[in-house]
Amino acid sequence: MRPLAPPLAALAALVALSTLTACGGDSATDRASGPGGGAKGEKGTITVRIPDPGNAGVLALGKKDGSLGRALAAVGAEVAWTGSAGPFAPAAQAMNADQLDIATGSITSGVTSLSQSPGFAFFTATDPDPVGEGILVRSGSDITSVRDLVGRKVAVNKGGTGEYLLLKALAKAGVPADRVERVYLRPDQTAAVFNAGQVDAWAVWSTYAVAELGTGKARFVADGTAIGSDNYSLNAVRSGFAKDHPEVVRALYAYLHENSAKEKKDPAAYLNVFTDAGPTAVNGKAKEIQIGFTAKGGTVDPIGPEDIERFETVARFYADQKVTPNKVDIASHLLDVEKLS
Repeated sequence: MRPLAPPLAALAALVALSTLTACGGDSATDRASGPGGGAKGEKGTITVRIPDPGNAGVLALGKKDGSLGRALAAVGAEVAWTGSAGPFAPAAQAMNADQLDIATGSITSGVTSLSQSPGFAFFTATDPDPVGEGILVRSGSDITSVRDLVGRKVAVNKGGTGEYLLLKALAKAGVPADRVERVYLRPDQTAAVFNAGQVDAWAVWSTYAVAELGTGKARFVADGTAIGSDNYSLNAVRSGFAKDHPEVVRALYAYLHENSAKEKKDPAAYLNVFTDAGPTAVNGKAKEIQIGFTAKGGTVDPIGPEDIERFETVARFYADQKVTPNKVDIASHLLDVEKLS
């Protein structure tokens, strides 16, 4: 575990932005909720709204076996699965609009979201993925190094992990960013474009890379380690929720920390949680690759001083690369989760 961060600045004010379409089940702990998350129900239970985790990961298993519900019940809370997990930018907007309380994203997408009057703060950090993110090319491509991307088209998600990975890779290789054409696409729409040869490469992370690598028709020309990525994964909490219910945030952190360590030791147990068939399942070579990535990944930890330094590096890099108009103030949007009160 990292050393704890020193006390940080107060949370940002809540700003209403856009809306998030909610969907969910019928049970008390598996329902969608509207505005007002954190309000106590008839029996005084606090509702915490979290994107549905899908078919894999710590939250998915916690949803299935009830362990997350029990951990939250111990502090008088319950979870409402609201919408579905996806890119951080819309989740940040939903927190700003008081339609979501917890979300997961990268520091890279976090920086761009923090540049837009945020109503959330980050309370955990997971080390950058050394092997599951990078610059993906098709197996038959003549691109064998980052320098070979000059004059090529690379798919990235604007302001997020993809754009960061590409710019970081180019900077490390000494290639001016304007020598490579960035093609801005949503990650969930990129696979078809990549496989059709409409772009030459795809700057991507494990959520989408595993499926491509599993086919044997794609490979990384540079992974997170080669790029020198500082792309942490973070958990964010709506500012108003953290202020009103710090005990719930602490309980959620403790659950994520403990179970992310278990996932790292036994990745297979956290895959195909609800089904081993269909589009959300991971099987064959892709499953082997995902297990390997998770085993080499990090755990959910408090945000420590050394993490903050690397966050600041990302913020400066984004400002230097004109991804953000100015350097974003990261420190004032971070929480010491173990000192929340």
